[in-house]
Amino acid sequence: MWRLANHVRRYAWGSTTEIPRLLGERPDGRPQAELWLGAHPSAPSRIGGGADEAGLDTVIAADPVATLGADVTENFGARLPFLLKFLAIEQPLSLQAHPCLRRARDGFAAEEAAGVPIDAPHRNYRDSNHKPELVMALGEFEALCGFRAPAAASADLGGLAAPLAVALRAELAAPSPADALRGAMTRLLTIPAADRAGLVSDLMAELAERVGDSPSRHLRAALDLAERYPGDPGAVASLLLNHVVLSPGEALFLPAGNVHAYLRGTAVEVMATSDNVLRAGLTTKHVDPAELLDVLEYAVLPVPYVEPVARGGRLEYRPEIDDFALTMAEPGEEAVWLPPGPAIALVLDGEAELHAPSGANLRLGRGESAFLAAETGSVLATGRARVVVATVADAVTASPAAAAAARPGGSGCRWPDVHPVLSPVNPG
Repeated sequence: MWRLANHVRRYAWGSTTEIPRLLGERPDGRPQAELWLGAHPSAPSRIGGGADEAGLDTVIAADPVATLGADVTENFGARLPFLLKFLAIEQPLSLQAHPCLRRARDGFAAEEAAGVPIDAPHRNYRDSNHKPELVMALGEFEALCGFRAPAAASADLGGLAAPLAVALRAELAAPSPADALRGAMTRLLTIPAADRAGLVSDLMAELAERVGDSPSRHLRAALDLAERYPGDPGAVASLLLNHVVLSPGEALFLPAGNVHAYLRGTAVEVMATSDNVLRAGLTTKHVDPAELLDVLEYAVLPVPYVEPVARGGRLEYRPEIDDFALTMAEPGEEAVWLPPGPAIALVLDGEAELHAPSGANLRLGRGESAFLAAETGSVLATGRARVVVATVADAVTASPAAAAAARPGGSGCRWPDVHPVLSPVNPG
């Protein structure tokens, strides 16, 4: 077990107070958006101190079998498969999606061959890994997630005379939901630059008149996005998506191709170790409409809630993905066994003491974290605390054979013999 020192990422959409509160630090007035816990080369957690300090990625690479275990190393190579984040969202993030593994591998190789610098603002693929995500709310958490039925989106646009509204209703009337959604998104993301601001502003102005005092949080969210990003088609695109408000403890799984945007709130998020983001709008950063349109999954699906399973004093969130799982443990009157390593544990509240079979103990307070190596064995948590733990899915930690059996196509793109290439760059 190793105590971790973690990186804070400062993005404009971050809260000025939530991460300092978690860490017990005085706010400095600047946004702090994400706390990264993991071994991504752009911001690896650190262990040790002074001359002995080292990045977690370096420690893992030096002895992957001891830190990750033989099965995880065989499946993923000498890298931690997951990245854990604490999110503090004050303003909406960009409308975005992430590639599947095959698309990430091909896109990364193509940009490498073309000589696109890894830190170029217009680069799409910073590494060759996919980036499925699971987000669990810590307070009320608002998001846009996945496509809703075309008829529902068309109803919100019904009666509007703005030219863009008329054009979108025509696209949404296509017989196939997939064709309707593809047509509407293509129409929005390919508006000529000279016409974009006027068409979007006309639609939103008419929508604002209709909404008035409507209690619809979905429509109000769209209008808020239009106010923050005037003339951005992403605000209109939000009407095509499910509007979700999570209560504490509720979670969403966002697979490859799922278009989404986080709007506000605090949460923990676990994902495959990647920084590949394809943006559709609501941002000043690079947008590649053609690439994003090819990556999206045009399907009307239920909101992808992840129901936790209660087990031994823990709540376990296990989406159908090999790379990660998330556990919430609350030791109190009774001790709680944590999931096996490789794992990262973060104390959200209270104070916990971790007990390893070797007799080693590690006390963690609020905002403190630890890496649990595979060789550590089963760790028992005591104290009164809320501890969130990211780990590899059971299918992988069990055995490579079990992983293969549990992966009937996996994420749709997973090739077990391909180990993604990660680059030490973070696009923000």
